Amino acid sequence: MSVYELWYWPGIPGRGEFVRLALEAGRIPYRDVVMAAPDADSGMSAMLDDMEREDPAPPFAPPYLVADGMRIAQVANILAFLGDRHGLAPADPAGRYWAAQLQLTIADMVAEAHDVHHPVSVALRYEDQMPEAARRAEAFRAERMPKFLDYFERVLAVRGDWLGGATWSYADLSLFQLAEGLAFAFPQRFAAVIADRPHVAALRARVAALPELQAYLASPRRQAFSDGIFRHYPELDGVD
Repeated sequence: MSVYELWYWPGIPGRGEFVRLALEAGRIPYRDVVMAAPDADSGMSAMLDDMEREDPAPPFAPPYLVADGMRIAQVANILAFLGDRHGLAPADPAGRYWAAQLQLTIADMVAEAHDVHHPVSVALRYEDQMPEAARRAEAFRAERMPKFLDYFERVLAVRGDWLGGATWSYADLSLFQLAEGLAFAFPQRFAAVIADRPHVAALRARVAALPELQAYLASPRRQAFSDGIFRHYPELDGVD
């Protein structure tokens, strides 16, 4: 098996972590190119150069995976590729589309969680859009977080231990990462919401206990949340 190349921003888990979890849980050989660079600046420079090289099918932004001469971008697209190639998704067509549907729904919630602290523009600092962020956070805490998690709770109540079938798929790994991010960014609100969603809470614990992930989760490769998609500002969690 060839070793894939994963390209993503250095120093933050961000969207790249959804891909790392699949690679690690699937025990798929890969090289985290930017993180393997001598320092963050040289890694960033290498990634920007790679993204700008002439290519009829370039990625818009990281993360992207280099595999078999292709540069595959967008988290859901990368995971669909890995799911098909390495058995990280159901084998039947309906199951594969279902896993992709779940992943795209997770991506929607990830985007909304990010936009809580950057509701006006990603080009502005959080400090430049704090009033708008406070309004967005209130709606996210009250309406959007429960609505999304209710959906996954309902799915798991019908399907059992895993979202896609008899065993875990990349969608389960991604729901785990989403829950971890929400717990970091909105610890007070997430604790209240997850208390009434026992199936989602149980899936989070099952993924955390997967034997395939233990070495990774205990290693420095598992980067701590910081200034990525999920950011913790107490005031956005409803804490005065």
